[in-house]
Amino acid sequence: MVYELRVYHTVPGRLPAIIKRFDTVTCRLFEKHGIKQVGFWTVAIGESSSDLVYMLQWESLADRDKKFAAFAVDPEWIEARAKSEADGPIVASITNSILMPTSFSALK
Repeated sequence: MVYELRVYHTVPGRLPAIIKRFDTVTCRLFEKHGIKQVGFWTVAIGESSSDLVYMLQWESLADRDKKFAAFAVDPEWIEARAKSEADGPIVASITNSILMPTSFSALK
């Protein structure tokens, strides 16, 4: 397994908009494309309370490339993203890490 840690650093005041988008559209489309989520978090104590942090699980990097590419061109995703950003951008930047489990990790 390969894990992907993604942090969406939102534009100030726009965290509720990205949470709504994931809750109402993105997670459903992830399921449609076989993208498995490990979890989603907001930051209670840390560097920025405007961040949405989430982790995805992949069979391999090739699995990630194939499924994420299909998701990115899904017409429903493109439309939902545009609608959610009608009032302006939501995400200021994204931090992305591909993580490989160690031999002693509970997640393998």
